[in-house]
Amino acid sequence: MPKVSSITRVLEIIEAVSYASKPLSPLELSQELDIPKPTIHRLIQNLVDEGFVTVDIGGGIIPGKRVRNLGVELWQQRLFFNERQMILQKLVDELKETCGIGVPYQMNMIYTNRAQTTLPIQIYLPVGAKSPLWCTATGKLYLSQLPCTSRDKILQNLSLDKFTKNTITNIDALNAELDSIAATGIGIDNEEFISEMVAISVPVLDKKSRYLASLYLHAPTIRVSLDDLITHVPRLQKAAKDIQSLVYELPS
Repeated sequence: MPKVSSITRVLEIIEAVSYASKPLSPLELSQELDIPKPTIHRLIQNLVDEGFVTVDIGGGIIPGKRVRNLGVELWQQRLFFNERQMILQKLVDELKETCGIGVPYQMNMIYTNRAQTTLPIQIYLPVGAKSPLWCTATGKLYLSQLPCTSRDKILQNLSLDKFTKNTITNIDALNAELDSIAATGIGIDNEEFISEMVAISVPVLDKKSRYLASLYLHAPTIRVSLDDLITHVPRLQKAAKDIQSLVYELPS
């Protein structure tokens, strides 16, 4: 059997931790990747020291800051950015309202792409802007995709500030909302982040149907209702698949 390099093993650990639906223990990583336990512990410690992975309160291994930052940077690569922008612009031309993409970043969502409506009344949230997880269509969709234990840990560490009269700040009520979103696959913001703005989002998934990002559509209530936006879900889902194809049909 050919010898596997340490670099390959390190990359396999980062990949396994990044794709896992829950924090993985060193033993689980050792078994999954067929890496001896002393070696896995040494490599994990090196990755922790360098900020690529971190250890959660239960002892599980999760992606570290450098991996999370890399994920955002990859989304903003010009090759992908421009092609995603074309998909978004086509959506805006058809739906006449602003569309964009948000990805989780630390304890917020960050907007990586945006195509703006040309209609006179607009909500401006530029590329690079951050928004809360608990009261936006993009953030609530992301939270709804997490395993319950991961979701609960995040919710316990969120401030749950009240931005509008509709912002859900009770954890039990928010969990019920997230369960509903998980069932439908549609993130909803019913004037919860910005008064007189409604929004919906659908997930961009990877090849194994795991969450990558949120594709959103938002508009002022003076022009459309939340129900109006929901009628566009099939079109958003089609665009989300087109964006997914950009990630998995890269040039060799």
